[in-house]
Amino acid sequence: MDIQVGIIMGSKSDLPIMSEAAAALEELGVGYELTVVSAHRTPERMVDYANSARDRGLKVIIAGAGGAAHLPGMVASMTSLPVIGVPIKSSNSIDGWDSVLSILQMPGGIPVATVALNGAKNAGILAASIIGAFDTSIGKNLDQYKERLKAKVIESAEELETKGWKKFLSQ
Repeated sequence: MDIQVGIIMGSKSDLPIMSEAAAALEELGVGYELTVVSAHRTPERMVDYANSARDRGLKVIIAGAGGAAHLPGMVASMTSLPVIGVPIKSSNSIDGWDSVLSILQMPGGIPVATVALNGAKNAGILAASIIGAFDTSIGKNLDQYKERLKAKVIESAEELETKGWKKFLSQ
């Protein structure tokens, strides 16, 4: 499986959240790489990563960061690839809002798609959707994934309607 998505994070402590993007990509059949790239502690590594991404075959970059969360925007400023930012509620965070706003409020000309706080799973699905717009195999995997989501809702509704809400809660 070709590596098409780069998943980067500012710190190893972000891995429990960012692993959800990796799991979503695995489920959807999209190859990825995953590493730590800090905008503040290893700026040269960040520049090298962003500048080499297209030549290495990446099509989308998912960048997770907490606190000031400069990683997604800085990477987006150095590549024309789509960048999806994942704001992470970190130990030094102001309830996650600092991360959300740092990624969300990008200046004109440097877009970063932004998912919810700790929303790495959706970042993985969005990356697969971007690739799936041009790759019919990945597109079909996404269609099947959405059908499975639909089936889970229908199953829950039928169970609730059959057993009643009180029995439903006791499970």
